[in-house]
Amino acid sequence: MSENTPGPKEPPEPSGVDLARVALRAAKEQARARGDAARDKKQARRGGLRSGAHADGRDPMALGSAINRLITERGWETPAAVGGVMGRWPQIVGDDLANHCVPEKYDEDERVLIVRCDSTAWATNLRLLAPQLVARLNEDLGHGTVRLIKVLGPGGPVHRYGPLRAPGSTGPGDTYG
Repeated sequence: MSENTPGPKEPPEPSGVDLARVALRAAKEQARARGDAARDKKQARRGGLRSGAHADGRDPMALGSAINRLITERGWETPAAVGGVMGRWPQIVGDDLANHCVPEKYDEDERVLIVRCDSTAWATNLRLLAPQLVARLNEDLGHGTVRLIKVLGPGGPVHRYGPLRAPGSTGPGDTYG
């Protein structure tokens, strides 16, 4: 790839509260590692590792616990929470709105939730309800998680090639700028 060619989008550097969470997590891990090392040293003096009734790092972990630990270690709390909101969309906005408006994407850098509606009437309705919906989402996810809801209307029709089509045209809208 040349220097001028845009590469894959780099993940954003953590800042603010996210950076503090990462630093706290790293300090906890270091403290845990120091404690584990001291325990291992003590066990080695006693004659090696022994299995006991108490939990240690070798014990199996439940899948839910492993996933929660991974989410916490990687700092994925916000994306996971927003993903949960997308799964609970009908409970958050109501069945009427959920039948016509679907969340498509969450931009973590801009803190924007992108929602596509199946008609311009529902898109207008959602634009009017957006401030209340942002407040409701931030109550659920934490203050400032969603800054804006970007509402998209329905996609245009697919223009297929036909006998009266000019080569190179993009359809009826290509003459309007």
